[in-house]
Amino acid sequence: MLKIGIVLGSTREGRVSPQVGEWVKDLANQRGDAEYEIIDIADFKLPFLGDPNGDPQGISGWSEKINGCDGFVFIVQEYNHSITGALKNALDLLRAEWNNKAAGIVSYGSVGGARAAEHLRGILGELLVADVRVHPALSLFTDFENGTVFKPANVQAASVNDMLDQLIAWSGALKPLRK
Repeated sequence: MLKIGIVLGSTREGRVSPQVGEWVKDLANQRGDAEYEIIDIADFKLPFLGDPNGDPQGISGWSEKINGCDGFVFIVQEYNHSITGALKNALDLLRAEWNNKAAGIVSYGSVGGARAAEHLRGILGELLVADVRVHPALSLFTDFENGTVFKPANVQAASVNDMLDQLIAWSGALKPLRK
């Protein structure tokens, strides 16, 4: 069975990515087509790339976790028209562990996180991660109450399932390249 990591892309205090990640995981678990796990980059205490005083254990654990996945769903929030610095750093700390895997993107922000998702697509391409076309984009104005309580519109669940259909197909197709 495929293993799909749901990567929470923010480490900020007061973040809502855990709510979005749990919602995606709940929808995914109903499918029975893969093993889904939330991967919170905040749990790894990752040093900044190139920091000589960084904790190598955090990177080692991060590497092991990412290497064990066949694909990913990135929960991406838009900060200043892009992804968070924490997510960029987490992506940059590894290389081979990302290669020949697939990814879906669930984004949120004032314009559904579209600009962050587009930035992430370019980064994933460089890491040899094939991102799928369907992209659930959540609006801070219609899918969140007061910007802090996640209450997705009903249509969003169908979009997540369409994205997961593509993600599972691509994750399975790319698996032979990693052997």
